[in-house]
Amino acid sequence: MFRPGCKYKFITALSLAVTLSLSGCGSAAYVNGSSTDASQVGGDRTATGSSQAPGDGAPVEAQPVATPETSGQGTRDNTPLCLEPTQPGTDVLGNDLAQIDFSNAKDGYFSVEYLGTCEKVKMQVTCPNTVTYTYTLTGGWEVFPLTIDSGTYSIGIFENIAGSEYSTAFRTDIDVTIEDEFGPYLYPNQYVNFKEGDPCVAMGEDLAYFANTDLDVVTNIYNYMIQNVTYDTDLANSVESGYLPDPNRTLESGTGICLDYSCLMASMLRSQGIPTHMEIGYASTAYHAWISVYLRETGWVNGIIEFNGTSWELMDPTFAASSSASELQEFIGDGNNYDTKYIY
Repeated sequence: MFRPGCKYKFITALSLAVTLSLSGCGSAAYVNGSSTDASQVGGDRTATGSSQAPGDGAPVEAQPVATPETSGQGTRDNTPLCLEPTQPGTDVLGNDLAQIDFSNAKDGYFSVEYLGTCEKVKMQVTCPNTVTYTYTLTGGWEVFPLTIDSGTYSIGIFENIAGSEYSTAFRTDIDVTIEDEFGPYLYPNQYVNFKEGDPCVAMGEDLAYFANTDLDVVTNIYNYMIQNVTYDTDLANSVESGYLPDPNRTLESGTGICLDYSCLMASMLRSQGIPTHMEIGYASTAYHAWISVYLRETGWVNGIIEFNGTSWELMDPTFAASSSASELQEFIGDGNNYDTKYIY
């Protein structure tokens, strides 16, 4: 529920293309916890100012075209929706070093627990389209999305021996039939990690208070981010393989790198029941992070919030709200210039 004393400013722009200039995003190698070059072609799914010169470091404020009435709650229900992953143990494979619970694969995710003593453990997931994701396991049950529809997923867990050498702790194939195609983009996972009661969930609820549509929520979250979160150049220059974002840490500190921005935005959007891709990759040769969301009025809008290696940008929301799917496709293009490396 919205807290009347909330100090944050809410803006819904009717036509907005605000650019926040930032310094570079840092190496792409850390993104999935490995320098392994994994590629992924992202398939669409259906599911429920002033600008700052590079290196300026000054606070950024969006200049709205219009602001909404703030006298009462919008017509859209802003009650958080925090789906909670579970490990019921109905379908489990493993050994004395690791176990994989795929009881909820139909909902678009599986869980892994490493049981051994090795301090450096990797997991590789090869999807039905033969693309491989590499993750770093950190301990306890961890949740991972099934992002390439139904089919056979090959999962391997590897312990570090020395240097870059690993031995196989456990490997298996699982056949998956996803019944809830929205699930991978609504449930939390290792890279978009949130739960009921988190500060980021409360902030998403606040930002959605005056919203009438999902698009209003996207716009409010975007404006909050560019006004309250600054880019951490030092972290970008020092980040190491295996780095994981934490949306609550980013919210509290008000700073982060592109992965932190994307994680926080995706967490707030998913907790408002808006299916969201957090995508990392390249557009031409520029390193990118972008958020794609499903809007009930329009369908999937790819790259509605985008980091182009230099700045964060919001697609014109008037265009997104009023355009047909064919018009959006013409605006976005055929996607050939986008190379999606990872979807979380």
